[in-house]
Amino acid sequence: MTSTILSRRDLDFLLYEWLDVEELTARPRFAEHSRETFDGVLDLCEQLAERYFAPHNKLSDAHEPRFDGTTVTVIPEVKQALEAFAKADLLGMSFDAELGGAQLPVTVAQAGFAWIAAANTSTSGYLMLTIANANLIAEFGSPEQIETYVTPMLEGRFTGTMALSETQAGSSLADITTRAELQEDGSYRVFGTKMWISGAEHELSENIVNLVLAKIPGGPAGTKGISLFIVPKFLVSADGSVGSRNAVAISGLNHKMGQRGITNTVLNFDGAVGYLVGEPHRGLVYMFHMMNEARLGVGMGAVALGYTGYLKSLAYARERPQGRLVKDPSSPQVPIIAHADVKRMLLAQKAYVEGALGLALYCARLTDEGNTALLDILTPVAKSWPSQWCLEANSLAIQVLGGYGYTREYDVEQHYRDNRLNPIHEGTHGIQSLDLLGRKVTQNGGASLTALSERISETIAAAGDDPLATQLQASWRRLMAVTAHMFAAGDVEAAMANSAIYLEAFGHVVIAWIWLEQYLATGGRGGDFYAGKRQAAHFFFRYELPKTAAQLDLLESLDRTTLEMDARWF
Repeated sequence: MTSTILSRRDLDFLLYEWLDVEELTARPRFAEHSRETFDGVLDLCEQLAERYFAPHNKLSDAHEPRFDGTTVTVIPEVKQALEAFAKADLLGMSFDAELGGAQLPVTVAQAGFAWIAAANTSTSGYLMLTIANANLIAEFGSPEQIETYVTPMLEGRFTGTMALSETQAGSSLADITTRAELQEDGSYRVFGTKMWISGAEHELSENIVNLVLAKIPGGPAGTKGISLFIVPKFLVSADGSVGSRNAVAISGLNHKMGQRGITNTVLNFDGAVGYLVGEPHRGLVYMFHMMNEARLGVGMGAVALGYTGYLKSLAYARERPQGRLVKDPSSPQVPIIAHADVKRMLLAQKAYVEGALGLALYCARLTDEGNTALLDILTPVAKSWPSQWCLEANSLAIQVLGGYGYTREYDVEQHYRDNRLNPIHEGTHGIQSLDLLGRKVTQNGGASLTALSERISETIAAAGDDPLATQLQASWRRLMAVTAHMFAAGDVEAAMANSAIYLEAFGHVVIAWIWLEQYLATGGRGGDFYAGKRQAAHFFFRYELPKTAAQLDLLESLDRTTLEMDARWF
């Protein structure tokens, strides 16, 4: 039976026929691996997704975590799933062997984890945050911190969080007020309140490792004065045993429209013991290591939700008889997939989710290559584009099911609610667009943009005189010309006012490139799978890429409509 969680056939195509992950085994870091070990991980993740994660997806949505004033209770199936994942030694998939990891390519680890995210995005959130937390401490923590916190997280005994936002300072981290006071023993006492902290209170693990941004009194103002601290739920003794409760308390749970199965908390730190990570006042630099990983994780999560919604609406469209292709009422009804508008909606979903999955795995491949220049400029796109367009895929999935689509009997309404959080998680579209246009496009003299332009040009050259290549080349050149014009005009305020439009246009051109890459990777081979890939590529180029023309016209004009809107006129 074909899975409606994710497509293994598509993953195999992307990993082996396009990205050539087997080539990575020639590198010393991955020399112990092979196609056999990669397939084994993918098989295992699919099995865990089917057996432990998917079955309680609707249950955890209907029975979200409860807080009785003392304890947070989560349905037991969540813990069972997390323990199964940990027992399979998957938390350390891509970590160094010396930390107990398997040193798998990030590309393969991300492909495997996509099964888990597609099956149950809420429960997978505990894992994603723990892995990203452990990665940060492994990169910047002291040997003692790594032994005390990273090892138990990779064993599944501890879980991890990131505590950035505050009630008065959501994305504006310069305005955080949480403070950390140095003690004689070298530790700190942390005071303050953090908001929107996922996974920060539960009984699912022995301990919770909170990575907390705070300011040391007397430090520089703004973001330059932010430091990073490990603040565990329970203090850890020198022998590694879990000790007394730290002064970290939950004051309440946030109740969201989606992703209800993962706790989302307001945390109070009342003189909690904290341990400085790295150097003082460099906390935001360190935290970006986790934030960028989380941004890519959010993007992949959005892909996974869009993909599973697409597969479920596709299965429904194949089975649901309704209407006829001829006017004769005595003729048999046809499955709704026979109707052109339903095929349009399914093609759009396919173009969005398979294009976005390609981008997410391409970014993972860049991580394995250590190509930071390309990864830097693609990260805001890989976070925001799937969050916008795979959400649109979920909306179309509901539409394909018609009236059944928005009932709780079917999964697609939950997938939409779950995915609606991703345009906000880890920086809104606006934040990502400012990062792309205001920072990534121009950083290091435009090195990242140049690197991307070179890659796109290579793909265009490989496609020769194919009409898709000609169209992509024209779109990319126009995007580059408009980008240059926006900066040359000297009206930074007007340029940045429409940065969200820039991100959307930029993202569409990037996804068109990813589709041309996939199109070429089919190699003209026959069969339904390859024909479907090529048709989805044609759909994106004909229905989606042309949308960027109007957006680029607007950007080129440096339109000031939003800037000139007086707040009193609303």
